[in-house]
Amino acid sequence: MAKGLDVGTMNILSAQQDGNDTVFVQQRNSFVEIDYSDMAEQMLSRSEVLHIRKDDKVYVVGDDALNFANIFNRETRRPMQDGILSSDEKSAIPMMKLIIEQVIGEPDRPGEKLYFSTPADPIDTDLSTLYHQKTIESFLGDMGYDAEPINEGMAVVYSELADNSFTGLGISFGAGMTNVCLSYYAVPVMKFSVARGGDWIDEQAAQATGTPVDKVTSIKEEDFELDFETDVGGVEGALSIYYENLLDYVIDLIVEEVDEEDVEEGLDVPVVVTGGTSSPDGFEALFRDHLEDANIPFSISGVSHADEPLYSVARGGLVAARSDEQEAESADAEGEAAAADE
Repeated sequence: MAKGLDVGTMNILSAQQDGNDTVFVQQRNSFVEIDYSDMAEQMLSRSEVLHIRKDDKVYVVGDDALNFANIFNRETRRPMQDGILSSDEKSAIPMMKLIIEQVIGEPDRPGEKLYFSTPADPIDTDLSTLYHQKTIESFLGDMGYDAEPINEGMAVVYSELADNSFTGLGISFGAGMTNVCLSYYAVPVMKFSVARGGDWIDEQAAQATGTPVDKVTSIKEEDFELDFETDVGGVEGALSIYYENLLDYVIDLIVEEVDEEDVEEGLDVPVVVTGGTSSPDGFEALFRDHLEDANIPFSISGVSHADEPLYSVARGGLVAARSDEQEAESADAEGEAAAADE
């Protein structure tokens, strides 16, 4: 059974098929450190809170980390930063391994096909994604998966543009990065990332208002709307300002990077936006307004927002993995048929 895996800065999600349904498993990609005590560890185990102990510390991992950070008035720590493994976090690799294991589980069979998301190298910094990609690939290989990377923007195309022959512009607004991919009949003709996303918005809003970053993140994820009717001096007003700035930044870079020769003359290109950072109500309308004001060098047939923006990348990985698996099964069947005829 093939699987897709979205290795995100904020969340890690898996997708796999169960009959006619797609099943998703999700964990927040963060942890918080608390002092060890027998009582604390017993309570965590009894409550089935994901955690590990190391020396005199206990690390609460995943979805419960943000709750514990708020209770103990501490900042969560992230295994990933700016869309890739954090070089500043010594515990990044063991924490990532634990979260990934919880999300995907053991393979159903040796060599089970799995596509995992990886960002393109950002065009606005000198960050390289190669070490991140190879490290995740190694994790998954050690677990027994036949793992392949898939560009995050291309995963959006696989997930959301099947009805348009996998042709269009897919944009994933993640926490650490924003990934962009222009695809023509499932062939990526342009792909890049920018080193800004939801984390950048949170950090800027936190700095502007003097509010802890985790508190800003909680406000954004609870009931924040991009309606521009909130008090400019508050956290929600600051979030709106930096959301708008991010959209302008991404669209300006799309205009710079797209080569008109990459787009067939007369082709109307659909645009689909997704990712956890695109979740607030009003995002689609705001993005469409800003895109209409830009000098995009090709015709746009429309802008849509994924129905389940948090799940798009994992679903796209699953589509790619299932396609590979079906091709392999077909090739095996043809080989057996040929052998039988000899």
